[in-house]
Amino acid sequence: MSVTFRTIKPGLRLADQVASALEQEIRAGRLAEGARLPTEAALVQQFGVSRTVVREAVSRLKSRGLIDARQGSGMYARKPDFEPLRFDPMAAASREAVLQIVEVRRALEAEVAELAAERRTDEDLARIRTALAAIDAAVAAGRDGVEEDVQFHRAIAEAARNPFLIHTLDYLSQFLRGATRVTRANEARHAPFAADVLQEHEVLVAAIAAGDPSAARQAAARHMRNAARRIEQADPAFWAQEGRRLAQDLVGATL
Repeated sequence: MSVTFRTIKPGLRLADQVASALEQEIRAGRLAEGARLPTEAALVQQFGVSRTVVREAVSRLKSRGLIDARQGSGMYARKPDFEPLRFDPMAAASREAVLQIVEVRRALEAEVAELAAERRTDEDLARIRTALAAIDAAVAAGRDGVEEDVQFHRAIAEAARNPFLIHTLDYLSQFLRGATRVTRANEARHAPFAADVLQEHEVLVAAIAAGDPSAARQAAARHMRNAARRIEQADPAFWAQEGRRLAQDLVGATL
């Protein structure tokens, strides 16, 4: 069965939109198990996005067991081996849920940073530094910097050279992105918070650049602990208004 996709709406979360569109077709059976997906070039043209966006979306669906990529043959739809994580929506859209996701990130990011410090190449380090600069550029342009923040941590993960860790992060990507959106929105309201985040990122990059695994692990764990502390210190008005709305991403990730 041939499936054609519509161009997605402009936005910062392009890979999310592409992954969601592909997943809907697979789960609805319009792309049956074993059906060949359009080529990467065709998906780029149909969705109106870059190859990088398509590859990130496909990587996420591969980690969820929804796509089977066969070298030299193409990409094929698969019946999922497991279902996405599901939680009570009311519990997921909460301050507590954001803090719990940050705890998950602390465990993952610390390990990723340690491995990145051990294994990074000069090319990896250049990508990490470029990603860090992109966060500052996004904030200066008036954007929230969420996607750039996610890509910064993704660049560190790629330097760790562990595909299982990367697939785990891909599988949890929407939860992690949702929590990042909340933490960055809170930090943007307080100049000292924003300055602390910048410094924490710079310390983390310096440890990775120095090839110091212990310092990198400590820097990543400290960054996540401080992110949790900043959420705990958020004024009640933030959570009652913007924080709860942004946390709906966590609900969307469970459906």
